[in-house]
Amino acid sequence: MAQSFIKRLAHDLEAPIEARGFGSGWFSGFFAIVLAVVGLCFVAALRWPEWFAMPQLVVIRDWTGFRLLVHVTLLTSYALALLSLLLRPRKSIGMTALVIALVASFLGGANVQPHDTQSWGIFFGIDFFAVNMVATGLMFAPIERIFPHQASQRLFRSEWREDLFYYLLSSMLVQIITFLALAPSGYINANTSNFGAMRAWIGALPWVVQFIMAMVLTDICQYWFHRMFHRVPFLWGFHAVHHSAKSMDWLAGARMHFVEIILLRGVTSLPLLTFGFLPSVMQTYVAVVYVYSSLIHANLRGDFDGLGRWLVVPRFHHWHHAIEAEGVDKNFAIHFPWLDRIFGTYYLPKSVWPKGYGVPEKVPTGYLAQLKYPFVRKQS
Repeated sequence: MAQSFIKRLAHDLEAPIEARGFGSGWFSGFFAIVLAVVGLCFVAALRWPEWFAMPQLVVIRDWTGFRLLVHVTLLTSYALALLSLLLRPRKSIGMTALVIALVASFLGGANVQPHDTQSWGIFFGIDFFAVNMVATGLMFAPIERIFPHQASQRLFRSEWREDLFYYLLSSMLVQIITFLALAPSGYINANTSNFGAMRAWIGALPWVVQFIMAMVLTDICQYWFHRMFHRVPFLWGFHAVHHSAKSMDWLAGARMHFVEIILLRGVTSLPLLTFGFLPSVMQTYVAVVYVYSSLIHANLRGDFDGLGRWLVVPRFHHWHHAIEAEGVDKNFAIHFPWLDRIFGTYYLPKSVWPKGYGVPEKVPTGYLAQLKYPFVRKQS
């Protein structure tokens, strides 16, 4: 029965445009689900902070207006869910939102108090997931609807459930990912004293200069890291998971194998932590990268031929994901395409977009199958 309801919900969310116009109850139901999930995540983080809350987000949770915000979020979700149930013949979207909001209320709602739990020293960042979803989803999803490159591509396109699960999992496992990614730089800092002068020099530079240096240094590291994952057959098995997405939008960037996430973040954090950049520079860099990664995968129109020579724009990175032969092993840079021009891998034909995305090999669907794919893949 539950599986049948989930199928009906997915079918309703993926409804064609004519079945989800204004007044159909689709949009009220969709936003009711979004707000209900956000509210539930925040309530759980407040109730079990040792398990489900990031220590770095304590400033948000301790803000005097935060509980009022949670209360308004849940109330709005209730109202939108009821509106969807009234307007829409299919009730699965509105009912799902209503149930999620009720669960959040039963857990205590905005007035929830911390529940005594045994701290394991490990947390699952569902508050981080909620903040990410609000910051990126509510930013890019409307923009993609207003300025789409492929107007026929829907918000709930094929494989959206897989990519949303990747998005959720990478947010919830943020502590484990961060620990593993920072291990190399932590070891180097603990066992070397040769970088003292360089760290002092970089730390004394103006903030803007440090930020630009951080962007350039990390992109140089990412360029060769990225290129290596395309050239080494075993490593390509991990990266093929990311390239297996057949549609490009802001959510497609979340599809990355767990091993590649660890290695990529380790490579990018190494110069920042080893060379003594200010913590505020590193924090800003991380925030920019989260938004920028969504941007370059987004389904946004605009050729930006001039800008694309100096900064990575969506069309530049779309060619990196292209199924066409001319786009294969091109455009490895994440921020600065002039790196590809220097090293001979630049490809951005004027005002031309790829006709399709993906990889020639058959990458399985489903998170668990893709998780083990690099280890069972037959290398040609």
